[in-house]
Formats: sequence, C-alpha cells, structure tokens
Amino acid sequence: MKKLFYVLLTGVFITVTGCSKGSENKPPAVKPDGPQTTDPTFTEADATTAYTAFNKYYYNPTKKLYYSTTLQDGLGAIWTQAIYWDMAMNVYERTKAPAQLTMVNDIYQGGFDQYDGYNWDNTTTWFIYDDMMWWVMALARANQITGNQVYLQKAVAGFNRVWNGSYDAVDGGMFWDFQHSGKNACINYPTVIAAMRLYKLTGDASYLTKAKSIYTWAKTNLMDATGRIADHKIGNNAPGYEDYTYNQGTAIGAAMALYNETKDDTYLNDAKLVADYTKTKMGTNGILPAEGDFNEQGVLKAIFAQYIMQLITDGKQSQYLDWVKTNINTGWNNRDKDRNLTWRNYALPAPRGSMQSYESSSIVTFIQLYFKK
Repeated sequence: MKKLFYVLLTGVFITVTGCSKGSENKPPAVKPDGPQTTDPTFTEADATTAYTAFNKYYYNPTKKLYYSTTLQDGLGAIWTQAIYWDMAMNVYERTKAPAQLTMVNDIYQGGFDQYDGYNWDNTTTWFIYDDMMWWVMALARANQITGNQVYLQKAVAGFNRVWNGSYDAVDGGMFWDFQHSGKNACINYPTVIAAMRLYKLTGDASYLTKAKSIYTWAKTNLMDATGRIADHKIGNNAPGYEDYTYNQGTAIGAAMALYNETKDDTYLNDAKLVADYTKTKMGTNGILPAEGDFNEQGVLKAIFAQYIMQLITDGKQSQYLDWVKTNINTGWNNRDKDRNLTWRNYALPAPRGSMQSYESSSIVTFIQLYFKK
C-alpha cells in the first residue's frame, strides 16, 4: 500500500512514498533462464491449477487467511487479505462450486477472528483508512454474492467509520491516514467503488451522491489529461505522479461503477483513457510492470486485473482483451512449473525459492476473471 512519510530536514518537509508494512527480507536474486514464449495458451483448467497451487503454498486453513510467503511463517498484510478474498469470490463466480462458496465464507470468518470482529473503532487493528476501505469493498461484494446480511452490515459500518473520519468536508476528497497528512488514490477511488456497491445494495441515494463527489474530486486532483493517475496529493501541492497499476485499476473501477449506474459516457471515456495510459506508457512491450520487489506492491496487479476486466466486459471494450491475454499467457508460461506459482515479473521465469503471496497473486486473479461466467 502506498504510504506517505514526512522527514523534517533543515526546516523543509520532504515527502517520500513507499511500501511501509509487512515487507520480509528480500531473498537472494534468481538468475533468469530467459523468457519463455513457445508454451501453449492458458486454458480454464490452468485457472483451477493456478488457484489450487496458490492455496497450497499460501493458505492457512486454521487462520482461514493467507501467509505472506511460501515459508508459511506469518500472515500477509491486513489489506492484502481483502484482495485474496476477492480472488476467492472470482473463483466462485467462475465455478459456482459449493466448496468454493464455503471458502468465501471461511475467509470472512478468518478476518473476523483475526481483526477484532471487524471492529472499525479498534485503532490498533485498523490504523489507516484505506486498509478499512479495501475490506469494505470486499464485504459489500461478499453480500452481493452470498446474500449474507451480516456482511452488508459490516460494510455499512466500515464505510461510515471511514467517511466520518476521512472525508474533507471543506476541500473534498478523502485522507488516507488518521493524521490527515495527504489524500491518496488508494483511498479515494476505492471509496467510490464501495459507495456504488452499497448504493446498489441498499438503494440509499446518499451513497451515489458521495461516490460522484469523490470521483469528481479525484478526477480533478489525481488524473491528468493522458489518463495517468497520481498516487497522492498533499495540501495545495501539485499531485505526486507515480505509476502504480492499482491506482490505474481502481480509477477504472470507480469510473465503471458510475458508468454502469448512470450510462454517462463521460465515465466510460475516463476508464478507457486510464486503460490506454496503462497499456501504452507502463511496462515494457505490452507487459505490465513488475512492481513489488519482495514487498506488498506485488499485489497491485491483482487489483488492476479486477477492474480492467470490468472495462472489457461491462464496458464492452474488447480492444484490451488481447493485451490482457498476452500478459496472462506470458506470466503463466513463466511460472515455477514445479509448484505452479506465478511471479510479479511476468516476462521472466519465476524464482524457485521463497516467494510472496503478494507477487504470486496477480496472474491467478487475471486468469479467474478471464474465464468468469
């Protein structure tokens, strides 16, 4: 998760962004064997294989949450568990398997047990707003899938807690941290997505109003004319532009949520602009960037996958499909074929040693969504 740090140096504040939580010591570098380009195209059977392998090496069936690494010596970061829960829901939507629905409910229970029953007022468990909002998004989606009203109640309570603490009623937008040090893409665009899910579930028009308000602020302050999404904006300073796929992805997801409801082409055009920037300006030779050098950024492309596929399916923008297929095929063909684990750097063979669940998650997510019914 992008975090802002402030360092006072001779009276001047310097802002640094980076991944601050849950990073393990980086393992020894692995010498690549060279890219693999001749393997066959992935199939739906591969989607099952990829998810089975991810669970084998990363899922803790006792905790009902995911380990951070293949060493299985500690759980992954709190916010990334919500992304893995989304993955489980993708698999259920693809397969409709009763056992997978059980898995979806199990992960909710794992989070309940680990994170103080989703007590949003616990400022030790929840120490930044965006961590809460990733879970709010997932809880609302879980209610959509299962119909379990407890999930909706937890989502509503979490959204209200974040809104009341994070929203800037004077200048607009959402602060990412309790200290209100800056407004990041990682809280603003997810707030739009969560609000739109809750609007669809409850019919409460105030969620639609909030979604439109935050989207307008984010588009004005975090998006440039090329579709590039800034990571953060601090006070009256210029936006901090850093290219991260999850910010591009949630911007697409926020625009698509509003487009699906309003059918206003402005939102669809925004989503396409952001997708075009990601495709043409990020990565190399059409392959998405490697993000996540043994840290939580490895999960970013799993978030991007969720929303670029919504643009393709809900927005009927099939021009992005070949690009997505190339990324999936490249990443899957370069997996560790002994363990069937994929890596953050799609263009190179995956390491054979210790790996992180973060960096293994995005191809698994992409391939589930590609075959989702």
